[in-house]
Amino acid sequence: MGYMDLEIKLGGEPLINDGVKTLNALAGLIDTARMKVPTFKMILMATGEYAYRRSDDGIYIVPIGCLKQ
Repeated sequence: MGYMDLEIKLGGEPLINDGVKTLNALAGLIDTARMKVPTFKMILMATGEYAYRRSDDGIYIVPIGCLKQ
């Protein structure tokens, strides 16, 4: 079973970019001899209509409204 790295932001492109930097910095601190790398990375946003996966780094950007049933 894997795990994910999650960053929560209120919205906007500059905050997404900040979240990407934080997630990548955190991933760089993982001792892969003792722990597996994250299965995926995700930024949970307060705003937006659609979830997507960034093509350059594979990080998922998911508005909280997409999590409802």
